[in-house]
Order: sequence, then C-alpha cells, then structure tokens
Amino acid sequence: MKKNWLKSLFSFASICKWKITAAVFFATISVFGGIVPYLGVYRLIRLAIFDELTRQGIIYWCSVCLAGYVLRIVAHAVSTTLAHISAYTILEQIRLKIAERLLRAPLGEATRRTAGKVKDIFVDRVGAIELPLAHIIPELGSGLLLPLVMFIYLISIDWRMALATLATIPLGLLPLVFSMKSFHKKYAEAMEANDRVNSVIVEYIEGIEVVKTFNQTAASYKKYANSIVAFRDFALAWFRSSFKTLTLISAVVPTTLLATVPVGLLLYRNGSLSASELTMCCILALGLVAPLLKLTTYLNFGKMIEYAILAADELLELPKLPEKSRDELPLEYSICLKGVSFSYSGEEENEVLHEINMDIPQGGVTALVGPSGGGKSTIAKLITRFWDVDEGAICIGGVDIREIPLTELAKMVSFVTQDNFLFNCSLKENIRLGNPAASDEEVFRAARAARCEDFILEFPKSWDTPAGEAGKRLSGGEKQRISIARAILKNAPIVILDEATAFTDPENEYNIQQSIMALAKRKTLLVIAHRLSTIRNADQIVVMENGSVVASGKQAQLLESCELYNRLWNAHMGARQWAVSSGEREESPYV
Repeated sequence: MKKNWLKSLFSFASICKWKITAAVFFATISVFGGIVPYLGVYRLIRLAIFDELTRQGIIYWCSVCLAGYVLRIVAHAVSTTLAHISAYTILEQIRLKIAERLLRAPLGEATRRTAGKVKDIFVDRVGAIELPLAHIIPELGSGLLLPLVMFIYLISIDWRMALATLATIPLGLLPLVFSMKSFHKKYAEAMEANDRVNSVIVEYIEGIEVVKTFNQTAASYKKYANSIVAFRDFALAWFRSSFKTLTLISAVVPTTLLATVPVGLLLYRNGSLSASELTMCCILALGLVAPLLKLTTYLNFGKMIEYAILAADELLELPKLPEKSRDELPLEYSICLKGVSFSYSGEEENEVLHEINMDIPQGGVTALVGPSGGGKSTIAKLITRFWDVDEGAICIGGVDIREIPLTELAKMVSFVTQDNFLFNCSLKENIRLGNPAASDEEVFRAARAARCEDFILEFPKSWDTPAGEAGKRLSGGEKQRISIARAILKNAPIVILDEATAFTDPENEYNIQQSIMALAKRKTLLVIAHRLSTIRNADQIVVMENGSVVASGKQAQLLESCELYNRLWNAHMGARQWAVSSGEREESPYV
C-alpha cells in the first residue's frame, strides 16, 4: 500500500511545529495587511465621487494604505524567514534520518541501489523541496484566504458582482482539471528519466579512468549522451503537450473584467450599484487573479514534495539490523563461529558459507587463506555485522553479536581492507576518524606507527592537506597506510585485516607489519591474506574453499596434510622467487 506522504512530511515537521504555526499566523496577517490598501483606495474614490475629499482625508487614507502595505511586507518577511528556517530544519531531519538508517541497515541493502539513485534522493530530491516547503507553508493558507476574503467582500457589495467576477475563472481552470489526468503519469515518467540520467552520469564519472584505460571513451560517451538526449526529448515533449493548456489558463483566468465590467455597468445604470462600489468591484476582480494563478504552481510544488518524501521513505524503510540491549558485554574477545551459513540474497541455493565452525582465540593470530571467492572476506564482514548470518551464530567472548548493541560492537572491532576511502577533510582528520576524541599528538603517533608521516610532511600543508587534493597524489599503498593509522588510533580489542597491505610497497611492508603486530598484542587478530609468506608463523591458519573450511592448523601441519594449502604455498613461492629475482625485498611474516 502506498504510504501517505503528507503524514511522513508532518512527522518530519513536528520538530518545528511552533515555527510553522507562527509562519502561517504572520502570513495571515500579511494577507489582511494586503487587503487594507484596497479599502483605502475605495474610501478615497468614494470621497472623490461625493466631493468630500479633503487634505486631511487624503493624508489619513494614504497613511492607512501605507500602514497596510508596511504591515504586509513586515509580516511576510517574518513569515518567510520562519518558513525557510522550518524548511531547512525539515531537510536536515530527513537527511540525518536517511544517514542513520543507512548506517543501521544491512550493508547489502545500503549498497544494492546505484550511487546515482542514492545521490538523487539524498541531494537532489530532498534539496529540491526546500523552495516549495518554504513557500507552501506560509503561502498556501494565505493564498486561499486572500481570494476567499475578497470574494466575501464582493458578496457584501453585491452578490451579482461576485458571481460575475467568477464567470471566466472556471473556463480558465477547466483545462487544468483535464490536464491533471495525465499529469501524475507524466511526472512519474519524468522522475524515472531523471533517475536514469543521474545513474549514467555518476557511472560515467566514477568509471572514467577505466573507460580511458580500455579505450572505450566513444562507446561510453555515446551511452551518456544518449541518456541526456533522451531526457531532453522527454522534457520537451511534455512541455509541448502542456504548452497549449498552460497558455489557455494564463490567457483566460486574468480576464475577470470581461464579465465584471458589463454586469457592473448594468447594475450602475439601474441604480443597484454606486460608482465607488463599481470601481471597488473592478479592483477586487483584478486582485483575485494573482492568488489564483499562484495556486496553480502549488500543484507542481506539491508533486515535487510528494516524490521527494516518498523517495526518502524508500531509504528510511530499509530493514534495520535487529538490535538488543544487553547489560552483560563480553569480558574477553575470542571469536567463535558456530554452524554459520550465509547467502547475500537470502536464498539457500546461493549460499556463500556452509555451516562454518571456527574458533579465533584472543591474543593470537588467525589467518584465513584460500582461493578467491571462498568466503574469507564474507566471514570478516559477518563478524563486524555488516550482515546477519542466515543460520548459526557468531559469538565474541561467548556473547552472540546480535545481542551486543551495534555501537558497542563497532568499538570492539578495527576492520582494515584493501578498499580504502578518504573523506573530504584533512589527512589529520581522516586519521582521527579512528578515535574522534584523540589529541593531535596521538594522531601523529598513530601515523608514525603506520609509516604515514614521511609522505604527509612532503605536502605544503602537511597534516592539514585536504584529502581531496592529496587523493590525486597518494598511491594505493599510502591510502592503505592512512587506513592502518586509523585502526592503530582506534586501538580496538579485535583487529581484522583483509589484505590490508595489498598495495604496500616492499620497502614499507616490513615496518607496517611490525606496527600491526605491536597493535595486535594481547588482542584477537584475524588476517585474510594471499601472500602466504606473511602468515606462515600464524598461530592458526584456516584454509577455505567454496564457502567451507577445508583444513586448519599451523603451517607445518598444513603442508603435510592439506593438498590445497600445498598448491597455494607452491604457487606463492614460485611467484615470490620470481619477484625476489626481479629485485623485490624479502617479505616478512606476521610474527
């Protein structure tokens, strides 16, 4: 069932309900202030017709008109200010809640949508509702109130003049009613087209290095260009189809005088209407036009808000990892996997792990090795609870991780992968992400331990170098060392390294490994490695293939009893000997 977007909007707006109420109140005051000049002009015309116009009367009624105008401007300014504050507060609430939900959703749910789709919702659609919200909040009520008050006043003068004023308005709004039948469908198609363009643009920008590398520039640009052209053609076709309707509305609605003047002259001729009343009716008839035309723009604004709120709800309704509070947290940090089975799709036939049983003791080094696609990285991500297991359990210190609050679990684990991301802040602050409360000296110490200091000091701004600027000059190994520095600064009791030195040059690998081992003392260290020489002295080596544990033990035991490990070791040693003969430094094991 389609969710009520207005209900969602009101829930976001609840935090600033008093500001919204005040904005509507001042908008109403502004409306009444805007009516005062009409009354002042009417009185002046009346005095002039009856030859009762005096200097004092002119000054008095001009002052009344000016006071009404000033009241309208001041009240409108206050209303608009409060409405904009409320609109930005609502945007803030939506974006904060989306970010919070993405953090608490399973990783697969957060990443299965394209970056273009998420960016479109998070930035474009949510951002686009600021203007409609800021104006609809105060102006919708007042926009309806002003024509209503004017119409009531027209009735008080002469009900026939009131009806004459409305004579052409239905003719102008009738095309709008018919166009609304296709409006909803066209708007939905426009949003889909916009999603496609956003996805293609983000894909093209993110993949431009690969596109250039494989000389696919022309083909890729064609895909990008075709999407832009398709969106342009759709927008133009929609505009052409609605152009006649919009033109007709704009032409007919302002023609209120076509009926008002003839009827008014007839009533004036037979004595039912005075000259001043006829003049006032004509002024009010013209005053009805602007508010009514403005109300038609709210239809598009309302649709824009509807789609933005529904799109935000799509992310806000992502399933959350169930979380329970537990008074008893783990007293030690050994890890135990009991009968763990897992599938990214949730379907048994697509399982990537099959009844894994594994003990990872505290204070020791456990290495996961095996062919690619064997499930090693999946185990690491399950321990950090990026997903929940389908069957079985993962325990830390005897406590099921599903019983541990997510914030507490995050404090327990440092996870360093070969995919490193630098945020758009200084290199110093990128490292401080490991422990936001750390002092500058602690950050520098962690960076030195990860061998980051030398290359950071080469930048003109040193530690304050923006990561965006440095990202163009940092190598994969240097970015990896920044991530390792984060983990060192975090100083969590469980350390998971998923090919954490994959991009590190041989010259620094020994030093970084020593830093990691110093970090891992008396902690639970899980290493996922393809360079088997780096884990040959691990306390426990677990060999995996096709989502199952093939064997486990120390290196000497596995070389004797595990054929798969033998093949992996011989293949690695062959590659290592080739690398050494080419001048590569001897690799150092985790010891």
